[in-house]
Amino acid sequence: MTPSTYDKALELNLDPAVYGTFAEIGAGQETANWFFRASGTAGLMAKTISAYDMTMSDAIYGRANRYVSESRLVAMLDHEYGILIERLGPKRGAETTFFSFCNTVRARGYKDSGECHGWIGIRYQLKPGDPPSDIIAHVRLLDDSTMKQMEALGAIGVNLIHAAFRQKGHLRNFVESLLDNLSTDRVEVDLLKFSGHGYGFVDNRLCALQLVESGLTEAAMILPSGEVVQPAEALYKRPVILLRGSFNPVTNLHMAMLDHAGEAFETLLDDAARSREVELCEISVHNLLRGDGMDPVDFIDRADALQALGKTVLVSSCAEFHRIAAFLNRCTREPIGIVLSIGLLNELFKPKWSENLAGGLLESFGRLFKDGVTLLVFPWKNRKSGELVTVENFHAPADSAKLYEYFLETRRILGVEPGDESLLALTGRDVQQLINAGDATWRDHVPQAAQPVIERHARG
Repeated sequence: MTPSTYDKALELNLDPAVYGTFAEIGAGQETANWFFRASGTAGLMAKTISAYDMTMSDAIYGRANRYVSESRLVAMLDHEYGILIERLGPKRGAETTFFSFCNTVRARGYKDSGECHGWIGIRYQLKPGDPPSDIIAHVRLLDDSTMKQMEALGAIGVNLIHAAFRQKGHLRNFVESLLDNLSTDRVEVDLLKFSGHGYGFVDNRLCALQLVESGLTEAAMILPSGEVVQPAEALYKRPVILLRGSFNPVTNLHMAMLDHAGEAFETLLDDAARSREVELCEISVHNLLRGDGMDPVDFIDRADALQALGKTVLVSSCAEFHRIAAFLNRCTREPIGIVLSIGLLNELFKPKWSENLAGGLLESFGRLFKDGVTLLVFPWKNRKSGELVTVENFHAPADSAKLYEYFLETRRILGVEPGDESLLALTGRDVQQLINAGDATWRDHVPQAAQPVIERHARG
């Protein structure tokens, strides 16, 4: 059975080897409060602080451009852990695993309807005397009331501390325990990363994948450097162009789709926005399923290939186009372009994508185009007839023909120039078959920078 938040707090209070400090700003001292409710608090807690006044906070942690940010959280961890080790290390460092837990949060305020979120983290030792290890997470608080948000924040704080000491070495258990005694309609965790002494072996891209696979968030984001980032922060006030695909493997066709779609997308942007757009290559978890679960090695190989090409990777659970559009619209208010092929455009008119919506097809497209999303559609060549199918000669289903004409007239759907039509000769599936067959001509269809990754994957 899942232990209660109280039980977790009590267990840690009674562990003589664990001792640390708490610093919480923005929603009360809700995590520390759980340890006060349980017996034996003095066995765990050296100090708790909440510096709400900006002047006081700056005096302790230094000035900040943003007070609810990862950089502010790290400054808090630096200060609190440094004092803890300096003052208590000589006295009890030989038998104690020290920790400092910190959070900086924007919770629901008086007459406030803004986004409620925060950064939480723990710096701690894996065993007495070890150099520190860090675990940092970004959370979104989804409850409507301040009291509910505070309650959720306290629970996830206890869960993070407990998981740090009790779920070492098992990523899935660690991730899923973060929502013990909570639910995904109350809290979203869209970033989790490990660093420091004990986590040199951890690939935080797998943390991103696990968050999505376990349902703690709809999507997670990875920069070309491999760094995991919080999507809303990375995409804030930036136009987005997104290509959906399996990227198994990434091909020259994918790159051409992005390049030519980018040219069409720029016609929708003002001068200031044109230098700020972000390209995303989205891999759906549905494309990573192997047997009963995800294939993490396959995911890392696909991410490596895209990153070698300088692309930002978004891993998501959003099968429906309107869901990924809603996610992106939550991250930015700038224009969004979704790149797809004629084949996928045809899929959007099929009932399966709107069967769970009361308004059916109209609601599906209404949600998709609600906030300025544009579909940038790449041509397809009919292998039998040789005909190039574009948005102009594409035939939507008869009962949707007028609707499709409306989307063209209002520029919700834009055609993309194909450029070199020879790229349309093979699909990604065709290229994968060449790779599987050991046919070296696959290299003609894959960007050079991605080829070493694909060769490594092919060797197994």
